[in-house]
Amino acid sequence: MLTLYGIPNCNTMKKARTWLDENQLEYSFHNYKKSGIDAPTLQNWIGRVDWELLVNRRGTTWRQLPEAVRQAITRDSAVQLMQENPSLIKRPVVDDGQQLLVGFDPQVWQAQLLS
Repeated sequence: MLTLYGIPNCNTMKKARTWLDENQLEYSFHNYKKSGIDAPTLQNWIGRVDWELLVNRRGTTWRQLPEAVRQAITRDSAVQLMQENPSLIKRPVVDDGQQLLVGFDPQVWQAQLLS
């Protein structure tokens, strides 16, 4: 079964959930705001995709970080920052145990999740 990670009130998350429902894919939803995210999960993801892909540099949370923190970000500091501020994680993240999809792209999801 798929696990969809994100926050419920994000517009991209709403699109992703609608897409999953329309394609009748079962999933569980992991709400960062309620459940947070643990370091082992983030480390697992970084072992599967480039850590820079996971960091949402377009959001308010990123812009609110001190410039020195943004300039000095590394793989290890990214894990800590994403744990402390789950809104820094690009949304959504979909994990089916084998593949990890970051961000919502209907064409990629079609190819990866419905094939």
